[in-house]
Amino acid sequence: MAKKYAYNKDVDEAKTARAMASSLKISPKHSVEICSAIRGMDVEKAKNYLNDVIAMKKSVPFKRHNKKVGHRKGQEGWPSGRYPVKAAEQILRVLENAEANAEYKGMDTERLFIEHISSHRGLVIKGYIPRAFGRTTPFNTSTTHIQIVLQEAN
Repeated sequence: MAKKYAYNKDVDEAKTARAMASSLKISPKHSVEICSAIRGMDVEKAKNYLNDVIAMKKSVPFKRHNKKVGHRKGQEGWPSGRYPVKAAEQILRVLENAEANAEYKGMDTERLFIEHISSHRGLVIKGYIPRAFGRTTPFNTSTTHIQIVLQEAN
């Protein structure tokens, strides 16, 4: 099965680098918020931001999935946010992979920015928890697909 990108814009392939990860065991909601936070950033700035999220120095603003999410200080323009460490680690790995792909293609890694980043829900891994009187309760694990397209700035 061939994997396709959600990004279908006609661009010069010599100036773009791509990376993708499938079925990561991270929250799809956290992934959506991280992707919207770093979309359009320079690669170095995005990597520093994700490292700060992992170290819990900066929070990710939760703009869409923000029911009962507490406010965080230091955010500009949006009060509610969280520190999704596990999802930030996985997205950082995919971002570094895309940067390595760009370096392999001979692109200037200092001038790269995130042209496209998206997360999609993946397969649901079925699981169960045993309960009293011979019953079970579903305990499913959701997975996420991440896609990143980097482009070299002119």
